[in-house]
Amino acid sequence: MTHAVDEFMTRLVHTIGSQSPLSDAHRLMNDHAIRHLPVLEGGKLVGVVSMRDLHLIETLKGVDPKEVTVDEAMSQDAYTVPPGTALIEVARTMALHKYGSAVIARDGKVEGIFTTIDALKALEAVLATPRRKSTPRQLGKPGAKKAPAKKGVRSAAKRPTTKRPARKAAPARKAAPARKRGGR
Repeated sequence: MTHAVDEFMTRLVHTIGSQSPLSDAHRLMNDHAIRHLPVLEGGKLVGVVSMRDLHLIETLKGVDPKEVTVDEAMSQDAYTVPPGTALIEVARTMALHKYGSAVIARDGKVEGIFTTIDALKALEAVLATPRRKSTPRQLGKPGAKKAPAKKGVRSAAKRPTTKRPARKAAPARKAAPARKRGGR
């Protein structure tokens, strides 16, 4: 079964304006216990700012979080996917590029965010889903089912092996005398 990223994304997304001060971004992140904020300008997505981005900028000398704006700390090349994108594709891309989030957007309008925490929740949900047992031949064949066994017919795996006649035990041998070691 193929899952879409929409099934696991966070739908109630907190966003911030590009001209907001870093202190506002910090407050939003701390108040809502989040690490990524999509950045908007005129209602359109222009980037993403993470808690890590904020910490990096704030460690620079002479930076006042009340005066520096979010657009100076944000990543402009946010990983963005449309709704309905396959979960496996998003997870693969995030892992490959070490992205902390993917913004789910349509026509520049944010519809959700998929973070590493959402990815772990998706993993838990997928692993918790009961699966039917498959034989090695059925692996990789979607929808393949095991054929019901016919009454009185044994499968090759359960067929008894033919017994070979037991060998006669070899006569006991005498132990060879121990060799002497040492010099002359």
